[in-house]
Amino acid sequence: MLKLAAEHFASIAALLMALLVIFIFPHVFDEYTLLQLTVYIVMSILALSLGFMWGVGGILSFGHAAFFGLGSYAYAIAAINFGDTTGAVLLAILVPAAFAAILGYLLFYGRIGDVYLAAITLSVTLIFFNLVNSTSGPEYKVGKAAIGGFNGIPAIPQLNLPGNPEVVISTTQLFCLCVVVLAFVYVGLRFLIASDFGRVVRAIRSNEKRAELLGYDTRKYKLLTFMIGGALAGLAGCLFANWGGYASPTIFAVGQSVQIIIWVVVGGLGSLLGSVVGCFLIQWLTSYISGLNTLNSYLILGVILTFFVLVLPEGIVPSLQRWLGGKRGGAQAEKTNTQPSTSEIQDTLSERVREVA
Repeated sequence: MLKLAAEHFASIAALLMALLVIFIFPHVFDEYTLLQLTVYIVMSILALSLGFMWGVGGILSFGHAAFFGLGSYAYAIAAINFGDTTGAVLLAILVPAAFAAILGYLLFYGRIGDVYLAAITLSVTLIFFNLVNSTSGPEYKVGKAAIGGFNGIPAIPQLNLPGNPEVVISTTQLFCLCVVVLAFVYVGLRFLIASDFGRVVRAIRSNEKRAELLGYDTRKYKLLTFMIGGALAGLAGCLFANWGGYASPTIFAVGQSVQIIIWVVVGGLGSLLGSVVGCFLIQWLTSYISGLNTLNSYLILGVILTFFVLVLPEGIVPSLQRWLGGKRGGAQAEKTNTQPSTSEIQDTLSERVREVA
């Protein structure tokens, strides 16, 4: 009961924060600033997708940008061909989810180890990057949409009201929409993690062999986790395409995948809030360093990643929770939602034992 009440409190707080941002920010900042903030929010959704897949499910996708890019290109191609962006948004979610289902089935049901899984996902995003770069000729078209090779797809249709292509949302409306999507993704993932499905996934992450011996099909749960992460990354790709109005092969680049991993590690692996905080912090820092034109941003990111892995492995949010709470058990409220305690795992597995009996 206490955990359920905590979930409701955190969810209500997140939704109220989103409402405050929606009502206050458009009156305080101009459209240019809102546009810059929008990309931070979109990337936070992307960070949550890997934060859930890796922090909860224990699945490190080193090529997570592949799902992000598929969502972006799926939206761009569908929006150009359909005219109405409603179906394009759905495809931007379904296409990466379907690809994750196919790839995940081969990986998990093929019993591929974690190290090889990371290497294969990295190879996949490299394949997409080179494949899309090689489609610059006029013959490379999907319906009316030219893929464009390294030039990408420009002038992507902006989101319109569902079923009404004539009414296109503005920059401010896109910002508000992204804030709402981020809030609902965060809240939805919290409830998913607290559900029976989430408890099983966390138990599998803690001890896959024990969960499997008790009758759980660990491959199925990992596949579903992989698909959810891919679908959310595709949603972020769709919003990113709307933010920039284009889709280019750089979205599949290895550097993009590495940045997502850094966001999650810096914020705190196993903490949904940490994924968002890490994303905002690293994006701001990267933008600031790039503006100086004196330091290589990737070099700085490498130093930051090394520092957090060696000195602060828990990440920012879990460490702050421990320091401010005074004791580890009460300070890791966020983390307990994603990393199961021994008693939680025992309860989950005991329930399974009773079901089998």
